[in-house]
Amino acid sequence: MNWNLRDLAQELGTLVGADGRIDGVSTDSRSVTEGDLFVAIEGEFHDGHDHARAAVESGAVAVVAKVGRCDVVPRIEVADTGAALLALAKLRRNELTMPVIAVTGSTGKTTTKDMLASAIPGSWVSPASFNNEIGVPLTVLQTPQTAAALVVEMGSRGKGHLAWLMPAVRPDVAVITNLGVVHLETFGDEATLADAKWEIVEGLTAGGTAVLPADDPRLAREHLGNTLTFAVEADADVIARDVSFDDRGRAGFTLVTAQGERPIQLSLAGIHQPSNAAAATAAALAVGTDLDAVAVGLAAATGSKWRMEIHDGVFTVINDAYNANPTSVEAALQTVVQLGGRPVAVLGRMAELGDIEEAEHIRIGRLAATLGFAAVVIVGADPGLAVGAGSIARRVETPDEAMRVLESVIRRGDTVLVKASRSVGLEGLAEQLIESAGSSAGTVA
Repeated sequence: MNWNLRDLAQELGTLVGADGRIDGVSTDSRSVTEGDLFVAIEGEFHDGHDHARAAVESGAVAVVAKVGRCDVVPRIEVADTGAALLALAKLRRNELTMPVIAVTGSTGKTTTKDMLASAIPGSWVSPASFNNEIGVPLTVLQTPQTAAALVVEMGSRGKGHLAWLMPAVRPDVAVITNLGVVHLETFGDEATLADAKWEIVEGLTAGGTAVLPADDPRLAREHLGNTLTFAVEADADVIARDVSFDDRGRAGFTLVTAQGERPIQLSLAGIHQPSNAAAATAAALAVGTDLDAVAVGLAAATGSKWRMEIHDGVFTVINDAYNANPTSVEAALQTVVQLGGRPVAVLGRMAELGDIEEAEHIRIGRLAATLGFAAVVIVGADPGLAVGAGSIARRVETPDEAMRVLESVIRRGDTVLVKASRSVGLEGLAEQLIESAGSSAGTVA
């Protein structure tokens, strides 16, 4: 990236002040470096315009700001700074020559992204969960020209979200990990959910490849590019076959592809990981990655923070507190049972399920009881977990109350799962439990 303000202003808005050279783009005044263009994003809780001057003092060459909201010079005045950020990412995407892989889905997109990062050496991937209307453009803008591939995680909370981002991504490979029942409060129904996720396929470059689950008829659609399917123990272009799990919940399987078969032993825990690995394999092969490199990368892949982190101590803590939906909670509960030890769950509300909220919470509570969990401690609002879990349920209002209850519930050798939607905020409780357990082996996955 080596842009100048005058040329950018022709694309974005009106330049106020002198021209200058731009080496990077930032939306966070705290991490601005010399040569950056600071884009003042208006968020729900913070307004970048309030930090424009601080950004310049930290080395920003100029500011992109809404008309009338900023007096810092030089600046480019625009009608909408979010749209301006997207336009900048589109310009950067036009400069990139490496293959671009975009990943979406109801669950598994972050882990699939992490697996691709390991399977394609030298790739550039979305940091953390940069998967929204700010994070996706920033990921594209930060991509070095020398990257072997760009892997972009893309979240969607409604129809049109992915389509809006497509000009900045234009993937050569589009991955849909699965369609669950997340965000139905905003999508409305499962058909609309499928349509919304399909937007990532509609955004493919000419001749691009869609990587799709073989077992979902909602995604059996025609499109102008190629298709690779993936599955676990079923017919597909890429198959995870003969799956088994060790005593830490980590899958071993045979990876079956048109290029050959390879034995895989994952380092990541979770019954859902073979499907994610098959999806990542299909995407990596689609951009020409050698199968041996893919196999080595899958085995070495590690997960993102607060996702199925296993901490061993006097008792075992599984910190899966980043987020939750019915599919991911079901997988986590089933994984915990495989780890051995008396299972205990700390759960919270699964957000944005719409009309199915109560039924899904009751179902998950019943599943925990059926699987033999000794206790389910429910933190905060509960649309039905306690109803489903019955006598093993204990509901509390706050994480601090939950910790006090858990101190009387947990025994030496127990396996404790911590999982809820991000809004419940159980990550602090998970850290308390890890400290209490005296974790010695550290994070296994």
